[in-house]
Amino acid sequence: MKGINSLTPRETVAELDRYIIGQAEAKRSVAIALRNRWRRQQVEPPLREEIAPKNIIMIGPTGVGKTEIARRLAQLAQSPFLKVEASKFTEVGYVGRDVESMIRDLTQLAVNMVTREEQEGVQEKAAVLAEERLLDLLLPRPATSAGPASVTPSNVISLGYDESGHRDESRAQSTRERFREMLRQGDLDDRVVELSVTAGGGPPVVEVFSASGMEEMQSSLQEAFSKFFPRKKQTKKMKVPEALEFLKREEAERLVDTESVTEKAIRRTEQSGIIFLDEIDKIASRGGSGSGSPDVSREGVQRDLLPIVEGTTVTTKYGPVKTDHILFIASGAFHLAKPSDLAPELQGRFPIRVNLQALGEDEFYRILTEPQNALIKQYQALLATEDIHLVFEEEAIREMARIAVQVNQKTEDIGARRLHTVVERVLDEVSFDASDREDLTFTVTAQYVRRQLSDISENQDLSRYIL
Repeated sequence: MKGINSLTPRETVAELDRYIIGQAEAKRSVAIALRNRWRRQQVEPPLREEIAPKNIIMIGPTGVGKTEIARRLAQLAQSPFLKVEASKFTEVGYVGRDVESMIRDLTQLAVNMVTREEQEGVQEKAAVLAEERLLDLLLPRPATSAGPASVTPSNVISLGYDESGHRDESRAQSTRERFREMLRQGDLDDRVVELSVTAGGGPPVVEVFSASGMEEMQSSLQEAFSKFFPRKKQTKKMKVPEALEFLKREEAERLVDTESVTEKAIRRTEQSGIIFLDEIDKIASRGGSGSGSPDVSREGVQRDLLPIVEGTTVTTKYGPVKTDHILFIASGAFHLAKPSDLAPELQGRFPIRVNLQALGEDEFYRILTEPQNALIKQYQALLATEDIHLVFEEEAIREMARIAVQVNQKTEDIGARRLHTVVERVLDEVSFDASDREDLTFTVTAQYVRRQLSDISENQDLSRYIL
């Protein structure tokens, strides 16, 4: 895949098409938003800071691909991505999560992402250092004034010491290289070594009631207590392969510059972070519903959300993070409310609105077969682990798509998520018996699909609970 800086909107849409069926308008909008980030970086600094991201509202029923589009976009962009439900937040002064917590969470995700990348870059050096440390454990020294002997007289010479206990450098080096060769060939895999590891538990847990603004305080208190109560070390026995992996991880952590990671993570959060605000319609004040406290709370969340989306500075444990250029993608079904029910100022910060279409039988058929991670392919791969060759006739797939649409119409419409329950129900028997089957090929026909689902799909009350 091309680097994100070279992905054109057309190429971005093509990548999204590999996983998401339909919704061309939404794909087009997010592809342009992503490309505009690259374009902004090419603009000279004085004007660059003035170019704000064009935030997006996706409007459509559940299960049509809103979340998946945003998630796949973040993967393409290699960006820190956070999905939050707007209805989980409360107005400042109420008990619950405050809106600034999503910036702190996004920053933490960026730190984790950059840390992994930095550790991958030092794997070779970490492997060399880990091997040397393991050889030190496998080649103990003879007795000294500092402690008792860790080897017997019979093997002192083979470990690189003469009979008087003095180190013979050439012999010691030769022995070390011999052990290194044995280690790499796996001849020492059954050996057990003792490592000093951090014990569980650690500093006392400080609980702070999750009132607005208290999450950062809790994190700071935890960090302060960890300095006063350092985590104890304990000795743990491991086999050589496990010990080598443990030492590699430990050395990789030591080689990574924490300050550099923090600096890169904050910059990545500010310049390429993506926040997906789901259920934004739940915080819209519904017209004509009166002035009760629920609407007051909703309006309060919108007021708190506004500066975050407009651009402000949020204090995190890694330092201040500016939100001016974070891309916000909001979504909602808007069954009971309309986008115009949101506060006018908030509406203005989401200039792009796209409608996602409900999915029909043809789209369900394509969802089952076309994407790289299609459900049919997933189940075929799962049963292949039991040596079962699972075959779906085309009519069987169309029948599952038809029944999924039918159940959505009769009960709650949950979009493409209905396919998961339908396919799982169809394959219930073969999944249960797979390990005991003698026939290693199983063909799913349209008749078999109808037989598996007939009683449930026809009984509306039953399908409400099972499908």
